[in-house]
Amino acid sequence: MKSKNKKWGALLLAVILVSALVISGCSSNKKEGGGNVELKLGFYSSAQSDEKMQELIAKFEEKHPNIKVKTESSPYNQFFQKLDTQIAAESAPDLWLSDGVLVPKYAERGVLKDLTEWIQRDLKSDEYYGLDFNKDADGKYWGVPQGIQIAVLYYNKDIFDEAQVDYPTEDWTWDDLKAAAEKLTKDSNGKYANDSAFDKNKISQYGLTFFSITEGWMTVLKSYGGGVLDESLTQSIIDSPENKAALDWIVDGMQRELLPTPSDLKSFQSNMAPFPSKAAAMRIGIYARTIDANAAELNYDVTLLPKGPEGKRFSPVIANSWVINKKVDGAVADAAWEWVKFWATEDEVQKEWASLGEAVPVKKSVANSEQFLSGTPANKQAFLDSFEFAGTLDVNAVWSEWVGKFNDNINRAFEGEIAVDQAMKLADEEVQKVLDEFYKK
Repeated sequence: MKSKNKKWGALLLAVILVSALVISGCSSNKKEGGGNVELKLGFYSSAQSDEKMQELIAKFEEKHPNIKVKTESSPYNQFFQKLDTQIAAESAPDLWLSDGVLVPKYAERGVLKDLTEWIQRDLKSDEYYGLDFNKDADGKYWGVPQGIQIAVLYYNKDIFDEAQVDYPTEDWTWDDLKAAAEKLTKDSNGKYANDSAFDKNKISQYGLTFFSITEGWMTVLKSYGGGVLDESLTQSIIDSPENKAALDWIVDGMQRELLPTPSDLKSFQSNMAPFPSKAAAMRIGIYARTIDANAAELNYDVTLLPKGPEGKRFSPVIANSWVINKKVDGAVADAAWEWVKFWATEDEVQKEWASLGEAVPVKKSVANSEQFLSGTPANKQAFLDSFEFAGTLDVNAVWSEWVGKFNDNINRAFEGEIAVDQAMKLADEEVQKVLDEFYKK
């Protein structure tokens, strides 16, 4: 009887062990036999970037034969709409490419893995541009830049030559820019804004095209000593004398039609179209705008953005970054970090991505190479020099929300519907309400 019980016990134990192995194998499709790992990678895409991304993934898998990368990609808006749904359903990719302005949104909502220890162990911060733009007030890193967008002043040399205006220099102030814009803004009769016969109701060419936060008002506000949020990123500082002076500068330019108003921009195919379509002599532009300018075969160059009244200069930065899902761990988390390291530390990877012309390379050795600095525009060095006075767009967890409130009110001043003072007060109140609703829960 005891012998029979032992046999049944042994058989039962075997069944339990086999069942456990089967259940373990079915519970996750992330890790397979032989130490292989499946890595779910998400990124927003375009036809051009998709092809290059797949090439780099193939090279990564060749270097890491135990890691199989499964991709999820879609155009920008669709990608982030789907990502928010996936995060809510706890089915987000293991790592994804985040727009730089959205990294704090995911970090402050507890979605991202803290990368501080890995970065300090494997990356040398002084070898990279933009690494600290993903660092929070407590010194924690939440992402590693994939590519950097940093703004400079673009100018059309043919338009300047036709108007016999000297090209912008690194010593320009915003008042210097406006004085030049007056000589470059032209009506449909060919009269410039500094001509008494100029008709500002028939603009054919603006001195400066001006678009929203990144390539518009934030640069002016910051260089005038103002901004939107304080250092804690939880308090509005909109209603200040510095911002008043900056916004007065902008509104004056718009009233004189040297800069297009938001409603003026509606006559173009897109808000970004005036410069590449030769309807504007200058623009504030991030690096990615070189693509359209080059495609249009413009005779153009770039230089540093102008200085404010006290000599302060500011260039907005967006550090689009690789981030890792907080929920992944073990072999999958290690594989995700291997991908980030592959992207950040391999010069050839950086060079191949830079060949698309979409962003400033993250690694300084590549950004300062002849491959990147050659070609059009001639003065690409201006993008790198701008890191000396670069900063983020006051990004925090509710960036999209407060930017919307700011634009709603400031655009009314830009259109001449209300005074700058009133627009600032309304924007200050509404932005602070957004901040309080999130940070004072």
